Amino acid sequence: MIRVREIDMERDLVAVEELEKRVEVGSLIVDELGDPMFRIRHAPDHIMLVAEYGESKDIVGVVRACVKMVTRGRPPTSSKPAYVKVAYILGLRVSPSHRRRGIATALVQYVETWSSCRGAAYTYMSTTAENAPSLALFTNHRLSYSPFRRPLILAHPVHSHNLPFPSRRPIRRLSPTSAAALYARLLPPSSAELLPLDFPSLLSHHLTLGSFLAISSSSSSFALLSVFDSTRAIRLRIAKTPSLLLRTSMAILRALDTCMPWARIPSIRDVFKPFGIYILFGLCMSGSDGPSLLHSLCRFAHNLAMRNPACAFVVADVGSRDPARTAVPHWRCFSSDQDVLCVKCLRGNTNIDDDDDDDDWIASPPPSDKMIFVDPREL
Repeated sequence: MIRVREIDMERDLVAVEELEKRVEVGSLIVDELGDPMFRIRHAPDHIMLVAEYGESKDIVGVVRACVKMVTRGRPPTSSKPAYVKVAYILGLRVSPSHRRRGIATALVQYVETWSSCRGAAYTYMSTTAENAPSLALFTNHRLSYSPFRRPLILAHPVHSHNLPFPSRRPIRRLSPTSAAALYARLLPPSSAELLPLDFPSLLSHHLTLGSFLAISSSSSSFALLSVFDSTRAIRLRIAKTPSLLLRTSMAILRALDTCMPWARIPSIRDVFKPFGIYILFGLCMSGSDGPSLLHSLCRFAHNLAMRNPACAFVVADVGSRDPARTAVPHWRCFSSDQDVLCVKCLRGNTNIDDDDDDDDWIASPPPSDKMIFVDPREL
């Protein structure tokens, strides 16, 4: 009764878009602006599947996946290279009226077979601790994924006024080539998990607004980050209808903030209509002034976002033990510590040595001194 196949964009696009509009992602509705392949197209090996159900062959499920080379956060050895091939599963959706019928499992198992054929050693996906059905699906005995890492989502709303930062700390925009060279020194493969091999391509991506460096004139401290504009690829909308009082109050605050930017009223853009986000990635800092420099860079990124009326939040996705997490300005009510990365070892792949207990990446504890990289193209 369940048939899984690759998407036919001409035939299936309308049905897939209608399906995804019916499925909430947490409390959000996601609109991919007519390009459901955007989040996986950057990888040479990528796939999007649909699930048909019954004799009518209605599309009731969809999933995406891409295969890529990423770091494991360990120094390379003669038998274990710095990079490992993994498959990332994302955008799994099942129609609310067809759940608990094995559709999601069929989609994931198809992806795993496809990924293994392309040499992937691991598959992984992202969900939230609050999404009990999703966690149960992936960690049950049929799929056998293991909770792996718990990145933090740190979100700051975009106001109608600039956020101040010290002018004595000039901020320099780096060319993609210069940024790639600097990141190569700061982020060797052993210093980060899930850092993609094509990271230089991300720095020159048409949606990457730039890489920015702040240096202290009084010390050897510095901070570095890059900004990705996802407003041109994905729009979000809060699913629940707000009360008239809440919407009116937010509109009044926005009007006051616009008219009196000097008052620095903490307004919030209208998140009950479609909005986008700017994503901060590659957050690095060093020296005693590093945290304050990174804080200034985040405020600078907010001021960039303020010029884009479609942007409602500036978001950074960092590891739960990443020192940068304390330097990123954010509002707790819009941030989350509930993200869960789940991973599975594809034992049938000959690239994996089952006898190498010292290289059990899945069972290793979260590193306190390493970055967990979340690719903004896939967020």
